[in-house]
Amino acid sequence: MSFVEGYRDLEVYKLSRNLSLQIFRLTKSFPREEIYSLTDQVRRSSRSVGAQIAEAWAKRRYEKHFISKLTDADGEQQETQHWIETAQDSEYIDKKLADNLLDQYTSLSRMLNSMINKAPLFCKK
Repeated sequence: MSFVEGYRDLEVYKLSRNLSLQIFRLTKSFPREEIYSLTDQVRRSSRSVGAQIAEAWAKRRYEKHFISKLTDADGEQQETQHWIETAQDSEYIDKKLADNLLDQYTSLSRMLNSMINKAPLFCKK
């Protein structure tokens, strides 16, 4: 992919960073008693998405490793979706905000799966 110089240029990476920042800001308003449970969990999983994408980029030489790390990123975004739904169930966020975040994570998932399906284009020597 000659038009992309590094993982920071990937739209999926940019979206993952934006979403993890949204999650961070949102969780600042969560109750103090959630700091070591829900708050930590959703922050960790949301931040891990971008980290997995960066690691996948570094492993492009090996297509199976590239796909594996992108699959891990997709798993982390799905975990984040679970925590968003948990926050909504706990009435820490409203349905509109939860739906907006879930829609963005669904888009991110589509982007990851597109990269997985096109792995040979990213990994060609």
